[in-house]
Amino acid sequence: MTNTVNKNQKQTTKLPFAISLEVGSSLENETGSWRTERPVYVHNLPPCNKACPAGEHCQEWLFYAEEGRYQQAWEVMMRDNPLPAVMGRVCYHPCQTACNRGEVDEAVGINSIERFVGDKALEEGWKVEPLTPDTGKRVLVVGAGPSGLSAAYHLRRAGHEVLVREAGPMAGGMMRFGIPSYRLPRGVLDQEVARIAAMGVRFEYGAKVTDVAAVAAEFDAVFLAIGAQMGRHADIPAGDSAKVLDAVDVLAGMESAEKPQLGRRVVVYGGGNTAVDAARTAKRLGAEEAIIVYRRTRDRAPAHDSEIMEAEEEGVMMKWLSTIKHVDGGEIKIEKMVLDESGFPVGTGEYEDLGADTVIMALGQETDLGLVAGAPGIEVEHGVVKVNAQMMTGMPGVFAGGDMVPSQRTVTTAIGHGKLAARCIDAYLRGETYESAPAAPDAKLGFMNTWYYADAPRRMRGKLVGARRASSFDEVVQGLDEESAVFEARRCMSCGNCFGCDNCFGVCPDNAIKKIKPTQYVFKYDYCKGCGICAEECPCGAIDMVLEAN
Repeated sequence: MTNTVNKNQKQTTKLPFAISLEVGSSLENETGSWRTERPVYVHNLPPCNKACPAGEHCQEWLFYAEEGRYQQAWEVMMRDNPLPAVMGRVCYHPCQTACNRGEVDEAVGINSIERFVGDKALEEGWKVEPLTPDTGKRVLVVGAGPSGLSAAYHLRRAGHEVLVREAGPMAGGMMRFGIPSYRLPRGVLDQEVARIAAMGVRFEYGAKVTDVAAVAAEFDAVFLAIGAQMGRHADIPAGDSAKVLDAVDVLAGMESAEKPQLGRRVVVYGGGNTAVDAARTAKRLGAEEAIIVYRRTRDRAPAHDSEIMEAEEEGVMMKWLSTIKHVDGGEIKIEKMVLDESGFPVGTGEYEDLGADTVIMALGQETDLGLVAGAPGIEVEHGVVKVNAQMMTGMPGVFAGGDMVPSQRTVTTAIGHGKLAARCIDAYLRGETYESAPAAPDAKLGFMNTWYYADAPRRMRGKLVGARRASSFDEVVQGLDEESAVFEARRCMSCGNCFGCDNCFGVCPDNAIKKIKPTQYVFKYDYCKGCGICAEECPCGAIDMVLEAN
């Protein structure tokens, strides 16, 4: 016998089919009882977020940026990083190296969008306020570089009174005294520091701390954030008339009224970013020849490839597989090198003479750790301070981060250290121990449906061109305009996180999905058969199928 329904009567008998021609019949049948798997919405960890040393939620703020909601995007950035306009210029964006879109066409230009939003905040004068009332706790931050600024910002947001003591005349650390202004305009740095000061963070300049044990008792906690601002030296024979300078001193000297006098021919010894900055600075100071000498090959140079390319565009010459053997007035002797089987450079016995008015040594930097000498419990090993998982040294209440501890020496890493230290210090001041939330599963490309993403060539930042580029300290890399920034943000695939495309809502054969708001849906499990079409058709991999509990 078959079930029949009178058109003029309300259906009272359930049909034996999942889907029938009768409107609403699937819902009345509650077909969820057939299910062996159920779909669930997930929030997985995008590779950009995972790769960011500062811990930024890149995917989240990109979502707001692509909608033109720039202040909301900036507020998300500021949860983790107080210097987005700076970072949009100097960060080497490991987020983009990790970006899943790079396996589809080209990585999203995350760093350029961060700069656009950061600059927008400065133009509009957006401010940040502490998140909690004053706690009455006092924290000393030693050093106003990226790590110290980050820690001070996050501690103040947590309601603590923060004093930053800086040995130099201005804040910024190596951002000011190590990164040339053609990469980081000083006005941008000054505005972002002023925003931190406006929150109530106090700064004392020319206030070098020489003994942490002597000042620690005055505060409830101390964070040490001394940068690596001492140049590492090498024993190279030099005549009395040789002019040999340190790259750190040359770059720092650019902030003084009297700029360094380098002469017409300048040789820079080293292969890192500091060496490249020193050579490019020499060109801008009038050197006709600026030559980088490095004992390894280009692919083994520590400097980022983009920095080397920009130096070459400006006329800086490179001598790879070369080492300086002797320096005398107006001339240096270089030995040609080769790499042995293990990749180590060895001399060949072949020599070459180069004219040089100045030799600039750029062989790395070290931190002045005199302030911890003799401090009870603080251990130094291989030129860095030992800290535990809470960023605390062996001296209770004294924490350390940035260049002072074992880590990559980048601005982004230092900012991340400052944030982590601030969270650990905040917990310490409350008598607790900070524990980070467990990481979500990785949002892998294989879980996504990239067919839905249209080809969209990346919008690149322009560069200053012409003779003025290598003869002035005007900013070289330009920012994106608004149209390009929004376009670039829309290239984000929102890996592992719903972005409200309505695909699941539209393809569900049982109308078993209810839309709550633009990026929030719920499953009506009474009617979901567990067919998995929603998960298969989700572009960003934000739906998982899980086994039903018995």
